[in-house]
Order: sequence, then C-alpha cells, then structure tokens
Amino acid sequence: MAQSNDALWGGRFAGGPSEALAALSKSTHFDWRLASYDLKGTSAHLIALNAAGYLNDDEHAALNKAVAELAKRVEAGSFTPKPTEEDVHAALERGLIEIAGAQLAGKIRAGRSRNDQIATLIRSFMLDAADAIEEQLLNYLDALCTQAEEHMGVAMPGRTHFQHAQPVLLSHHLLAHAWPQVRNLQRLEDWRRRANKSAYGAGALAGNTLGLDPKLVAEALGLNGVSENSMDATSSRDLVAEFAFVLSMISIDLSRISEEVIAWVSYEFGYAKLADDFSTGSSIMPQKKNPDIAELARGKSGRLIGNLAGLLATLKGLPLSYNRDLQEDKEPVFDSFDSLMLLFPAFNGMISTLTFDRERLESLAPKGFSLATDVAEWLVKQGVVFRDAHEITGELVKFCEDNSLELDQVSDEDLQKVSKHLKPDLRKVLRVSGSIEARNGAGGTSSSQVVDQLVSLRKLTKAKRS
Repeated sequence: MAQSNDALWGGRFAGGPSEALAALSKSTHFDWRLASYDLKGTSAHLIALNAAGYLNDDEHAALNKAVAELAKRVEAGSFTPKPTEEDVHAALERGLIEIAGAQLAGKIRAGRSRNDQIATLIRSFMLDAADAIEEQLLNYLDALCTQAEEHMGVAMPGRTHFQHAQPVLLSHHLLAHAWPQVRNLQRLEDWRRRANKSAYGAGALAGNTLGLDPKLVAEALGLNGVSENSMDATSSRDLVAEFAFVLSMISIDLSRISEEVIAWVSYEFGYAKLADDFSTGSSIMPQKKNPDIAELARGKSGRLIGNLAGLLATLKGLPLSYNRDLQEDKEPVFDSFDSLMLLFPAFNGMISTLTFDRERLESLAPKGFSLATDVAEWLVKQGVVFRDAHEITGELVKFCEDNSLELDQVSDEDLQKVSKHLKPDLRKVLRVSGSIEARNGAGGTSSSQVVDQLVSLRKLTKAKRS
C-alpha cells in the first residue's frame, strides 16, 4: 500500500500504513476541535520564521493571509479533514497548501514538530477551558450566596455521621459548599502559572538548529514564557493530569451537595422542593418529581474521576521523550470539560430555584437532642470539668429517651434528679437561636459570621469577574 499524500511523513517508507494501522492512528475525530489553536500556533510560528530570515516580509504576509482564510473556512465548516488524514496538523497543512500553494506553504513546517505543536495546543485549549469553567463556578457561587442571603436566620439540623448533631443556620450550611469551590478556583489560578508556557521551539525533542526564537511564538500566543527543557516540554502531560484533577474535584464537590439535595427533597426529609423547570417525572408514576440534575451530577463525578484515573495510568510508565501513548491525553480532558459545561447551567438553575420549607427546618433544628453540647458547655461555665459535664449531659439525654422527652421538656425536679448541677438556669441555653448565636467565633454559624462569609464571597466573585 502506497503512503498517502495526506501524511506529514513517509519519504523513507516504500509503502504506506495498512488500513488497520491508519484507522488506529487517526485522531481527527477528536483533535479537530484544536484546529483554531493549531492555526493560531502557525501564525505565531510564522513570526519566528520571518524574524530568523526563512520567510521574507511578502511571504510572511501571504502566509498570514492564507492562515486567516483557512481559519474562516474551518469556523464556517466549509473546510474539514479528509478521511485519509491522520490528524488535525495534516488536514490544516493541506488547507494551507490549497490556499497558498505547496512551495510557499511547504515552508511552514520548518523548525517545528507535531510534538511541540500538540504540547502547546493542549495547553492553550485548557487555558481557555479553565476560563469557561471559572465563569460557571462563579455563577454557582452566586446561586449559593443568593440562597444564603434569602434565608438568613433560618435554622436547620446540622449533621455529623448523617445524624442530628448541632443546629446551624441554613445559610451557613449552603456556604459550606461554596468554599471548596473557592479552593478549586484557587487551584485553577495556581495551575495557570505552570500551564501558561509554550512548548514551541522544542521540536521533536531536542530543539531546532534554525535559530528560531521560541519567545516570539510564546508572546504571540499570549503565553508567559517558554518551557525550560525541550524533552520535558514534548513528553510531559502532568499539566493535563493536573487540570483533569481540578475538574474531577469540582465534580466531586458538586456531587456532595447533590447527595444532600436528593435527600432534602425526599418526602422523609421535606427540607426543600425542586422547581418544575429543574426536575423530571416518571413514565409510569404520575406523582413523581425526580431530582435528575442532582443524580446526573453525582453520576458524572464518577465519569470525571475515571477520566483522571485513566490518564494517570497512561502516563505512569512513559520513558522520555514523546510517545504515541500521549495521543490518549486529549479525549479524557475534552470529555471532562464538556461534561461540566453541560452540567453547570442545569445545576446552577436547580440550586437557584430550590424552595426551602423554613418552618420544617426550624422545627427539626432542636430535635435529636442537638442542644446537648450546649448543656455540657453550660455546665463547664458553672465550674464543672468537661469530662463530668459530658457524662452528666449523656445521662440527661438517656433520661429524655427513656421518657420520650426533649431536653427543654424535662422538669426542674427531674433535672435535679439527674444531677445537682442541672439547675433551672440551664433553660437559657435550650434555645436554637441562642445556640447558634453563641457560636460567634471565626467561621462559626452565628449570623454575624455568616454575613462575614457572604461579604467575602461576594467580593471574591466580583474581583474574579473584573
């Protein structure tokens, strides 16, 4: 089988790849989405070729015009890869040859390799993807903050081990889901500093002998610098794995609140209701109102974790430098990004339109002896050592359980029977509002602390957007 004219290699081969190998090697079905980044890279590379004297000014201008024309055709969909073309690079070279001619367009490949090209393209894609994800995260934070503002002062049961623990403000609980995503925003910001470098100039692995200035390319691409080592630049994908990790962490944090929403809207909990626009029904049960968005978010987190795990497994045993295994780096990241971008609009809508049952939340806040810690700490304030205070409070809870009473329903006489330290003044702390407002230390659930959180989050989202 003769080598296809569409390939970027083949001079030393007497025959071309078998149909089976060609099918295995083909990547245009997923790397074509990098076409615009490839053309931007080509425009930047032309600057370096021109500066080094391999293109005169007229040739540079003509090729720039050809790149711009091809970019228009790609965007319009009138130029697409041929079935015989191996990858995005081969297809775009054909397009430039069709526009500028083989003699002139044939000069473009000098001083660069598909290895340094793709290492730069995937970084450029991820940098743009990070911006898009960040915008969706900011929308999510806005939704949480708005719900928290609208429900200031509403108490609910706080849980540990999924059991009633201590009462907290609903606003405090909602904002507890905001801060992990703030850290994900910080992770993206930190990742950008490492990803914001160009691999152009690394060539296949060792650099080039043509005297091209890779800094010119990096500057033209809006990147902050050039990779320090040509072999590392072309063969390492830790930045791709790191980006996949951040996307996985974002999805995991969405999955955590999804798990709670699924419980909250159940009949047994009854904490909240879903808006019709952001829930689904059943094909057989007319009464159903299902939290499909939350369930899909929970499911997609597993998908993103799988993408990350698969990518890490691909990278773990690769020797220096470039290996074709690295073709497997793009699809997991594309899928993770696409999954989040599909999920976020619906997810943010679900959070924004949740309707909370304030009365039910507040009625349940003191249940399950959630004020027991307040009793123990009240005893400490009376001079009882905490070890004894803990024991006394436990005995009081047992008395309540044995007699089907809540803490505030125990008579003064029975309080004294449990312990001489349990005096009528104890009733001052058997109020949910008092318990909440007493927790006024940094990061606590008191109203003033929650307001401080809201102010900080609103400032953060405003600063990020500006």
